[in-house]
Amino acid sequence: MKIPHDKPVLVTSALPYVNGECHIGHLRTYVPADICVRMLRKMGYRVIFISGSDTHGTPIVLSAEAEGTTPEAVVERYHEHFRRVFDALNVDFDYYGRTDSPANHARTEEIVKDLMARGYVYRKKTKQAYCNTCGRFLPDRYVEGICPYCGTLARGDECDQGCGRHLEPGEIEEPRCKICGSAAVYKDQEHFFFKLSAFSHFLLSYLHGLEGTANARNYALEWVKRELRDWCITRNLEWGVKFPGRDDLVVYVWVDAPIGYISFTEELLRERGEDDTEWARYWKNNEATIIHFIGTDIIYHHCIFWPAMLKGAGYSLPRAVIASGMVKINGKTFSKSRGNVVWASEFLERFHPDMLRYYLVAQSSHTKELDFSWDSFFMRVNNELVAILGNLAYRVLTFTYKHFGMVPAGEIEDEVTSAIESATAEVLSAMENYEFKKMVDATMGLANFGNSYFQREEPWHLIKGDEDARRRCGTIIKNVLQILKSICILLEPVMPEKMGEMWFQLGMETDLHATKIEDLRAPIRTGQKLNKPAVLFQRVG
Repeated sequence: MKIPHDKPVLVTSALPYVNGECHIGHLRTYVPADICVRMLRKMGYRVIFISGSDTHGTPIVLSAEAEGTTPEAVVERYHEHFRRVFDALNVDFDYYGRTDSPANHARTEEIVKDLMARGYVYRKKTKQAYCNTCGRFLPDRYVEGICPYCGTLARGDECDQGCGRHLEPGEIEEPRCKICGSAAVYKDQEHFFFKLSAFSHFLLSYLHGLEGTANARNYALEWVKRELRDWCITRNLEWGVKFPGRDDLVVYVWVDAPIGYISFTEELLRERGEDDTEWARYWKNNEATIIHFIGTDIIYHHCIFWPAMLKGAGYSLPRAVIASGMVKINGKTFSKSRGNVVWASEFLERFHPDMLRYYLVAQSSHTKELDFSWDSFFMRVNNELVAILGNLAYRVLTFTYKHFGMVPAGEIEDEVTSAIESATAEVLSAMENYEFKKMVDATMGLANFGNSYFQREEPWHLIKGDEDARRRCGTIIKNVLQILKSICILLEPVMPEKMGEMWFQLGMETDLHATKIEDLRAPIRTGQKLNKPAVLFQRVG
């Protein structure tokens, strides 16, 4: 994707649902988004990076009831948990909000009212599951039964075990209350619907031009071509954004959650002291490039429901949606209930966060399934970070520190310049296609070249020779240091801490995180003193 340089860029990550702890399945979205933002900034773009906690909906209420506490308490605990994990992983949001904020309630209510005024929201009596034992209507996650389309056991709003189809209230067959286990019955109740069916032609046109990853675009197009049914956008809950004019209904969580992207933008700009209308540059006036990072399980919501809602209310549309593949553990489907899960906090207690960041993008193409195993993690770290990159850095820096103590004199040779330029071109091309694995592979290829170049030239023999040999040794060393400098810049988005350490060992005095791609062209300065080398990566396993 060619992003216009004359517009600001807004990058969002899907909002984590805060009724449980963060696992590596979550991180498949957030780490690549952070890498993308860091690289865009190196390419000279003005970028805002936002996300936040998805705090409403039935599962949080169910968690609170199971714990004997309040939804607010559940949200507060897990909201802070996710903030800590993101901080530890250097996923550096400009703003991390929460959808139960006053700003998000206000923006949601305004958008719903706009949709109603434009005729895109209407009321209708519909069948709702009702539990006679509990004496209440059952919101989607309070009911389970049989999917009417594939016959699989499903939850009230989605066939999560079978065909993956979104289910409207009243569709699920043989409904049962998840609280008491009793059979539920259907009763009429008035709810409000979003006229999604009115946006078929718009969505077909919009999706054909949607940039990002093909899996998001193609999946959504298949749904639109098949059928679009109106969405019920209210629920029988007390926890959530009140539907305008009703005290007995709240807005469906998939209405107020993505609106968080807008309200968090408002909150960030207000926090920065910007004019109260500045957010409209991003969301009303088409003056920004909006990019969403999501998982494949929420493509329908972000590529169909969300753009239709934005179009209906007169808001700017996302330019790109990047959907990550799902995560398996040792070849098995990811499942918290079955214990088939790797928790982020436990991982970070054992290993440096940059190792996990590297693995998440190096192991698999972004849109493909990632099958996590400890063996594959150990192999990536030991065979690549330790044996290739770490080995190059430590050998070269130790040799240079011992024999020169600084960057020696010499010209950067054509083959080294060519290798750096080739790797940089590959990285930028991969970035345009959101191929983060190719970004990493290209940079590690440069490290391989550096190892071969250093080994071929044998500077440990040259340093013992005459003046000409020692001069040649200095030139070789300067060239390999130039390679290390380039690797630091290209890999900083992936491993910000470890590349920062290498940058320091090289004696660089500038801020690595603020470097631009064009800084790759500047030769490392002769006479620059090196700091004492240290091993960057330790073997694991």
